[in-house]
Amino acid sequence: MRAQGADCNQDLRAALEHLLAAGGKRIRPTLVLLVGNMLGNKSEPLVTLGAAVELLHTATLVHDDLIDGALLRRGAETLNARWSSAATVLTGDFLFARAAKLAADVDHLSVMRLFAETLAVIVNGELTQLFSARGVINRDNYYQRIYAKTASLFEMATHAGAMISTENTATIESLRKFGYELGMAFQIVDDLLDFTGDQSAVGKPLGSDLLQGLVTLPAIYFAEMNPDHPDVRSLAAGGWGDHERMERLVQSIRTSDAIHKAMREAEQCVDRAIAHIAQFENGVEKQALEDLARYVVDRKI
Repeated sequence: MRAQGADCNQDLRAALEHLLAAGGKRIRPTLVLLVGNMLGNKSEPLVTLGAAVELLHTATLVHDDLIDGALLRRGAETLNARWSSAATVLTGDFLFARAAKLAADVDHLSVMRLFAETLAVIVNGELTQLFSARGVINRDNYYQRIYAKTASLFEMATHAGAMISTENTATIESLRKFGYELGMAFQIVDDLLDFTGDQSAVGKPLGSDLLQGLVTLPAIYFAEMNPDHPDVRSLAAGGWGDHERMERLVQSIRTSDAIHKAMREAEQCVDRAIAHIAQFENGVEKQALEDLARYVVDRKI
């Protein structure tokens, strides 16, 4: 990944170094490699595909942080905290371009098409969230948003990893579904951590999504259990603009059974994900995929 900026402007190289130094779990490229290796593929294109997926993910984070005005990610300064908006956007654009080049280097037309379609889903989801998701208490709306935001890229990682490793359509579909369920679980837990995580580690206020009018699964469960709660009812009328009201609602959600209900839903997603790979022969890679799925609901930050 670092090599993608080798011949570029020195400031851009510095930005890329900063992004790489910030670390991260690298779950998406790990999924590509584990799926391919489980299917007997240890070829170089698998590594190239993993790098393309991670660069795409990094590009979306650069733009997301700018859109959200976030100053910290993983405890480190975001790019937009250091640079102008214009420079940050252009860096994200560069990463998108390099990710697309790497995807093309895999030399698999269907994978390239899937890569482009996934990027379109992510961007469309961001626009939907910006223009028509504030204050909406609706499960379908929520599931569509987290699919676009997170699960679509998990799904693409396992789907594409399988596509370049086998021609068996049933196998490819099973691994696509594994990625989908894992991605949905990952984002549900992220949304839970927005209410229950360590604020200093998260780098943003607890309940920050709700403070922006974005109703996630814990808040949906709370609203379903307390439909007449005045703070819940205020959301549809723009109540998220009342900071004191939303902080009160965040505390109500934190101490309610909504947290446990949302976590149980994430665990059910993981159970379904693991069931989709039950058919495969036991081995190191399959065990690692199962462990990774369980880690998703065990992580604290």
